[in-house]
Amino acid sequence: MAIQDIYPTALRLLGRPVLVVGGGPVAARRAKGLLDAGAVVTVVAPVASPALQEMADAGLLTWAARPYDTKDVDGVWFVQTATGDPEVDARVSADAEAQRVWCVNASNHEASAAWTPAVAEVDDVKIAVNAGGDPRRAMAVRDAVATALETGDLPLRRRRAHRGSVALVGGGPGDTGLITVKGRRLLGQADVVVADRLGPRELLNELAPDVRVIEVGKTPGHHPVPQADINRILVEEAQQGHRVVRLKGGDPYVLGRGGEEAEYCRRHGIEVEVVSGVTSAISVPAAAGIPVTHRGLAKGFSVVTGHEELSEVPARADHTIVLLMGVGQLRESASALGEAGLPACTPVGIVENGYLPNQRVTIGTLGSIADQADAAGVANPAVIVIGDVVRVSPFAPSHFKTADYSTTTPNSPRKTVLTT
Repeated sequence: MAIQDIYPTALRLLGRPVLVVGGGPVAARRAKGLLDAGAVVTVVAPVASPALQEMADAGLLTWAARPYDTKDVDGVWFVQTATGDPEVDARVSADAEAQRVWCVNASNHEASAAWTPAVAEVDDVKIAVNAGGDPRRAMAVRDAVATALETGDLPLRRRRAHRGSVALVGGGPGDTGLITVKGRRLLGQADVVVADRLGPRELLNELAPDVRVIEVGKTPGHHPVPQADINRILVEEAQQGHRVVRLKGGDPYVLGRGGEEAEYCRRHGIEVEVVSGVTSAISVPAAAGIPVTHRGLAKGFSVVTGHEELSEVPARADHTIVLLMGVGQLRESASALGEAGLPACTPVGIVENGYLPNQRVTIGTLGSIADQADAAGVANPAVIVIGDVVRVSPFAPSHFKTADYSTTTPNSPRKTVLTT
C-alpha cells in the first residue's frame, strides 16, 4: 500500500460497536482511543493485559475471554486487530474485508485496509499523521506539528463564528522569547489584540493581516486610553464574538490592573482567562545579573511603584526593594528611604529597557543615584533595585564590596560592562 492510496478521513464512532482483537499493550492503547471517541468496545482475547482488565472491570468495555471467532465481526462498524500473531490478524482482516468493515491490521500495515495515525490534540484541533506505514516517523511529525501549534508558530485561530472571550496575557518584559507557550498560542488564536506599550511588541508583526490591534499603551502621567475605556473595549469586542487577547507587559496581576479587567469582564458575562507572565520586577534585574534574593545578602524583597509606599517596607540593605517605573520619583524615593534609616552607601541599580538591544544599567548608591540618573538621562521603562543584592551584578565595579562608589553606564549596547 502506497501513501497515495490513502484517503484521509475521520470516523465518528460515538455509540457505534467496534471490535478489538488481541489483549496486549497495543490492543489496550487502541481500545482506549476508541473509548475516548465514544465507541462501544468489545475486546476478544484469551488473556488481557492489566490495562485492558482495568477497563473491563470498570465497565468501560466488554472483554470476551476466548479466541477470536469469525462471527465476532458481525454487526460492528470498525475492527482493530493486534494479537501479535500474523495468521490470526490476517484472518480477522480477511473476515472484515468480506463484510466490508474497515479493519486495521497491526501485524501487516501493507495489507491493512486502514491505518491508525499518530494523533495529538491541541485546543480543539486534532492532528492525525500517517507516514507511509512508519509509526515512529509519524509520531515525530505529529509532535513537531503539535509543538508548533502550542507555541503559536502555526495558527490555531478559528475562522467560523464562535463565542467571544478575553484572555489577559502577560507578555513578559519585552523579549519575544519570554512570553509563555500558552500566551503565544492564545495570541495566535486572537481576532483582536488590545496591546500595551510594553511587552513583546515584535509578536504583533506576526499576526494575520486581518487581526485588529487596538493600541491602549500608557506612559507615566499620560493615559490616552483610560482604564475604564480599556475595560469597555474588552467587553464590547468579546460581545461581538471575537477572541480578544489583552497583551500586557510583565504579568497582568503584578501592578498591571489585570484584576480590574478580569472583574469587569466577568460582571458582564464574558469568559476570561488569565495567563501569567514573567514579571519585570524579577526578570529585568536578572537581565543585569541582579537577583532579588541571594543567600547571605537578602532573604526577601518588596515591589513598589511610588515613594509614598516606601515607609511601609523594611529599610534594610538585606531586604531588596524593587521600584517599578520609578525614575520620575527617584530623588524623592531615595530621600524617603534615607529618612527611614537606610544608609546612603546602600547599593542601587537601575536597568532600563530590560532584555532589549538598548538595555542599559546604571549602578550607584542611595546617596548618589539620583544625580547619576539625571546626568545619564535615565528614563522609563526602567526597574530600580535597592539593596545589597546589587553587589552580585557583573556590572558592579571591582571595588564595590569594600568601598562606597558611584558608577554610571555609557550609552552603550546591551550587556556592555560598566566603567567608573
